[in-house]
Amino acid sequence: MKRRKPSTHKVIKVGITGGIGSGKTTVCKMFEDLGIPVYYADDRAKYLMHHEHHLIDEIKKHFGDDVYENGRLNRKVLADRVFNDKAKVALLNSLVHPAVFRDTERWVEDQKEKKVPYVLKEAALLVETGSYKALDKLIVVTAPLQVRIERVTQRDDTTVTEIEARMRNQLSDEEKVKQADFVVENDDGLEQLRAEVLRIHEAILLLVNQNIPVEK
Repeated sequence: MKRRKPSTHKVIKVGITGGIGSGKTTVCKMFEDLGIPVYYADDRAKYLMHHEHHLIDEIKKHFGDDVYENGRLNRKVLADRVFNDKAKVALLNSLVHPAVFRDTERWVEDQKEKKVPYVLKEAALLVETGSYKALDKLIVVTAPLQVRIERVTQRDDTTVTEIEARMRNQLSDEEKVKQADFVVENDDGLEQLRAEVLRIHEAILLLVNQNIPVEK
């Protein structure tokens, strides 16, 4: 099969992240309403862990064949293997993140063909993993801690203790904001949130239209 030549169209790659319950998925949907494509890295990671053969082989090699059952990843078994073991979490991330990076690059090339002005890559741990450094700009979505906990308890069948444990694996909003080019404060209703999204959208379009360098 003849390989497709990479597009020469320039596209700004924007990361978007935020702590659990910050509302970053809601923000992403608002960008999609504006015609901006979004790559959901965490969802794609789950897909790749079920479908990319090399990644599957590496996960089995390091965590045991039984983490897959009838060709499907048993997420509970895998979670039990890495639970509270930072070295094993780091190992799993070192296997998954390169696969996601390659998948992202392929996706960006597809979007270039559509001549979009910029794309969004959404992921919970963009700052923690350092993968935001491969992007041109970074949006961080924040919300008060109690609001985030209330959102997640309403959304998921989980306890406050479990949510707090997950939060401890993420950097604080303050640490994420230090790396941000744009901050969305999601604590004042949907209309205000849409206004924030539109403000950032227009600022990025200005960079595109004026051909302003975007290097971090």
